[in-house]
Amino acid sequence: MNTLSLETELKGNSYPGRGIVIGKSKDGNYAVTAYFIMGRSENSRNRIFVEDGEGIRTQAYDPSKLSDPSLIIYAPVRVLGNKTIVTNGDQTDTIYELMDKQQTFEQSLRTREFEPDAPNYTPRISGIMHVGHGSYNYAMSILKSSNGNPKSCSRYTFAYENPLDGEGHFIHTYMGDGNPLPSFEGEPKLVGVDGNIDEFADKIWNSLNEDNKVSLFVRYIDIKSGGYESRIYNKNK
Repeated sequence: MNTLSLETELKGNSYPGRGIVIGKSKDGNYAVTAYFIMGRSENSRNRIFVEDGEGIRTQAYDPSKLSDPSLIIYAPVRVLGNKTIVTNGDQTDTIYELMDKQQTFEQSLRTREFEPDAPNYTPRISGIMHVGHGSYNYAMSILKSSNGNPKSCSRYTFAYENPLDGEGHFIHTYMGDGNPLPSFEGEPKLVGVDGNIDEFADKIWNSLNEDNKVSLFVRYIDIKSGGYESRIYNKNK
C-alpha cells in the first residue's frame, strides 16, 4: 500500500464528513490522533469542540439554533487508563463503559451499528490507542450498512501493532458529497504523519473544505511518559 498525503486526500474531497487519523510521529516519540467534523446543515455547522476532562465533547455554538441534538452532541474523545478512545458518535461511551468491564474494543462495538439517519446510514467510525510503558498500538473500526441497505450491518476492525514512525491511518465517513451520502469504502488509508503538533494540526485544518469544516481536535501522546498535548480548532468563535 502506498503512503498517501493526508493534505491531498482532504483537499480532494469537499465532504469527507467526520474523520479519524491515528498514527505515530516521524520522530517516533508520539502517538498521534486527529478527529474532525464537517457539516452541510445549519444544525451540523452550529457546533464547537470543548474540553471535557481528559477528552472533548461537542457543544452547540448557539444553543438557540440547536434543532436536534441526536447524532451531533456527543463525546468524541475519552480516556480510560492508558487507552484513548476516539469516535464519531456516542459509541465513545459504549466503548468506554464496556472496556471498563473487561470487554474488548471489538466486543463493545458488537452492541452498536451504523447511525439511523436514513437514507445516509452514516457509518460509525472508531479508534482505540493503547499507550503505556514505552509501547504503542492502535485499532480502528467501521460499522456500515451493506451498500446502503439497513437490513445488514457490516463490521470491520483493523489492528496495528508496533506502528512505524511517520505513518498513520485515516478513516472517514463519506467517500464524498452526494444524496444520499456515499459511505466510506475499503480499509483505512495509509497516510504520512509529520511535523510537530501545531504543524500537523494546521496542515489538516487548512486542507479541509472551508465551507464545510466545523471543528478539529489533535493530540500528541508521549509514548514513554504518557503525557500529552492537545489542540482544538473551531470555525465558530
